[in-house]
Amino acid sequence: MKSRLRCAALSVGFFLVSGLSANAQVKILFDATKAEMAGNADWVIDADQTTLGVGASGTYTTSSGHQSNPQRIPTPAQSGITASTSETYWTGALSSWAVDCVKRGYQVETLPWNGLITYGIASNPQDLSNYKVFVVDEPNLKFSTSEKTAIVSFVQHGGSLFMISDHNNSDRNGDGWDSPNIWNDLLTTNSVQANPFGIAFDLADFSGSSTSIFASSSDSIVNGPMGSVTQVYWSSGTSMTLSTTANPTVKGVIFKSGSSAGSTNALVAYARYGSGKVAAIGDSSPFDDGTGNPTCTLYNGYITDAAGNHRLLIMNMTIWLADTTAVPSSTQQLEVSHEQVIVYPNPAHGEVSLLNTSLQNDVNIKFYNVAGQVVAEKSMQKLEKDEQVSFKMEPGFYIIKVESDKILQTSKIAVF
Repeated sequence: MKSRLRCAALSVGFFLVSGLSANAQVKILFDATKAEMAGNADWVIDADQTTLGVGASGTYTTSSGHQSNPQRIPTPAQSGITASTSETYWTGALSSWAVDCVKRGYQVETLPWNGLITYGIASNPQDLSNYKVFVVDEPNLKFSTSEKTAIVSFVQHGGSLFMISDHNNSDRNGDGWDSPNIWNDLLTTNSVQANPFGIAFDLADFSGSSTSIFASSSDSIVNGPMGSVTQVYWSSGTSMTLSTTANPTVKGVIFKSGSSAGSTNALVAYARYGSGKVAAIGDSSPFDDGTGNPTCTLYNGYITDAAGNHRLLIMNMTIWLADTTAVPSSTQQLEVSHEQVIVYPNPAHGEVSLLNTSLQNDVNIKFYNVAGQVVAEKSMQKLEKDEQVSFKMEPGFYIIKVESDKILQTSKIAVF
């Protein structure tokens, strides 16, 4: 058991996710059906009661236990959160993360212990189709056959999944299953596609810091809106093995100390599948904010460990997943451009310019804020080579989409 818990062009094409408009508020669902509060864990965003008993067979008692029993809607209301709100506004070891999400403009909910993981079931008010991001932090109960189908289908049709694992032999509820094995079971035996994301969690247990980061200056996970990540600290965690054969988009960006970029020893990875996205991390400790259920021993990995880098990493991953846009599916024949339109300066100070280097076509340019809203737009007829287009922009972080019938390019920029 674990002892403790510069911006540049971003070359990814995207389109609006079916069922979620660019102006809709992003909803993030945190799972609590898989014994995420068992043992010494408290992987919940808020719990008004600590009366839950978590059984090894997946049974729960609701009056005689001492584990967190999170309700669907955290209280006090998230509408009361401001830029200065403390994480103690809510009670749970994931409250810092959840409060940060609300500060970004997202809405958060919990899927309670007796909730249902479904996709496309209209009678379920918390069906995954109603959310953009599904977070599962260290599951300790196996997913059922129908749940596996629901989760993979959710991603395939435009949803985002945040997979958080822990080390080997981290079985907190004593049922013989821990999170690496549970995740691998979902990935290998679901009814949609074997190894859809190209990710497998290693059955390992190690601790230590790592600065083995391999990512471009435009990478949304390492160099995202929250800042650049320079290190991580694993406190009894695991790694991942990646397969670009199974999923050509899978990419590791942080690796075990001393490792090179490749297919093994990945600590942090992400991928696209169908119209959706997946992010994965091999340790639950970085998410722990040190406060929550008083019967659990918690540690502040979110802020204290790795010199504050965990918060930057986790929020960058969340923002990427919550983006209401996605890459084209395999049936779309748009070319993803890398440098046809140069965005500069980056960062910018009030004015952003786009310089066309090769494209000669009708184009549409859109600026999206971090909540996925279109805040600036311009259509250009016959954008000529070396033609420049400028926009006056308020301070903030933006994704710029340049689209024609030939190419689809996006860039990320900070304006101060």
